Amino acid sequence: MKRIVSLAKRASAVLTLCAATAIALPAQTLTTLDTFDYTDGAYPYAGLVQATNGDLYGTTASGAASGYGTVFKITLSGTLTTLHTFEGTDGNSPNGLVQATNGDFYGTTYGGGASNDGTVFKITPSGTLTTLYSFCSQSGCTDGEEPYAGLVQATNGDFYGTTEAGGANDGGTVFKITPSGTLTTLYSFCAQSGCTDGEYPLAGLVQATNGDLYGTTLAGGANDQGTVFKITPSGTLTTLYSFCSQSCADGEEPYAGLVQATNGDFYGTTQSGGANFVGTVFRITPDGMLTTLYSFCSQSGCTDGENPRAALVQAANGDFYGTAYLGGANNGGTVFKITPSGTLTTLYSFCSQSGCTDGEYPYAGLVQATNGTFYGTTVFGGADLGTVFSLAVGLGPFVKTLPTSGKVGETVEILGSDLTGAASVSFNGTAATFALVSRYLITTTVPAGATTGKVQVVIPSRTLSSNVPYRVLP
Repeated sequence: MKRIVSLAKRASAVLTLCAATAIALPAQTLTTLDTFDYTDGAYPYAGLVQATNGDLYGTTASGAASGYGTVFKITLSGTLTTLHTFEGTDGNSPNGLVQATNGDFYGTTYGGGASNDGTVFKITPSGTLTTLYSFCSQSGCTDGEEPYAGLVQATNGDFYGTTEAGGANDGGTVFKITPSGTLTTLYSFCAQSGCTDGEYPLAGLVQATNGDLYGTTLAGGANDQGTVFKITPSGTLTTLYSFCSQSCADGEEPYAGLVQATNGDFYGTTQSGGANFVGTVFRITPDGMLTTLYSFCSQSGCTDGENPRAALVQAANGDFYGTAYLGGANNGGTVFKITPSGTLTTLYSFCSQSGCTDGEYPYAGLVQATNGTFYGTTVFGGADLGTVFSLAVGLGPFVKTLPTSGKVGETVEILGSDLTGAASVSFNGTAATFALVSRYLITTTVPAGATTGKVQVVIPSRTLSSNVPYRVLP
């Protein structure tokens, strides 16, 4: 049975249509918040998520007493608490987390569970974990095996995700799972001759403003180098693009998922291909028109980075921020910024400190916290088993809404870095009633007459706007 990724590989991972010029800046100020030493976890392959209490939550793929990985929380100042240590039966090698509208976190593990082929779990902010589903529970693993990415909660309240393998054709699946754990396999890849529909979806999904879900596959497609696809919540899949359609100058093998920008297009990365064969940043329209924005290793010595394996994040200023797993001034990976039109700036090169105490090999992407600072992880460096870091680039505070869309009358949580003394909340200019729960959290409801646009919170020192428009549903 063919596999693209294995646990062993995860633990030893170190082993153009329109090209833009990269700009190198002086090194930014990076702070190492925590360095893993195995007792508190090892190899944080997944990114972080900021919770409604203001803290960051994440996972390590290995380490702790069992060696099967952990769930942890870490304050913005760097105090880390291990919330759960996996034991195998409840999962092994966890992926990233998503905080649901009920306040709990949901995630997947690559291995472990009843059949040792991965799980879906939920965990409370204080660390009580419940295994919701064990993959390969059906004969022939038609329900999927080995989920490599986290979940997304859709507007209908259910979660959607992918498995790297399994399914009716052993090419991976797209699935839906309810908050209580009822799983439905929506699509099995490699359903078409030659796997032209895609194969091995490593990345998670994103729900677009049109209600459909968008994602990538590592392999398959017309050229067997990966695809971009969309799938309806009920399971109708459309292959939008097959990579390596332009002598591979358009990229190959997208490890990461997509982000939908405020302009409606999707942005993503490929870990190989491009003009220099070490990865790209691309833009793709909802109907599948792809533009290669940047090819890595465009600078001498690849100081701009190589092999990006993580999704991008669109910051409150409209630019995208991401990581390259390799390359940079010290070949330890980079943090970069890229404009929507494709101008790339290298912000930080890892392994800039003796012994790589600042971290090495950022596998996951970034999260921008509501204080404006970016936070992320490296899988090596620090005490040699990975780090959590912050990188401030001069961006100011903002607010986030959970969820980012809803109907009039529905409850919305607003997350900020300091909402003390909040005087008003409005949805695209329409005032809303609200309650200040804590310095980090406001609860409100979508007011009558609200239209799609930015949410604003007026506090004594300034007016804070949401990082993305809140979409008012009919």
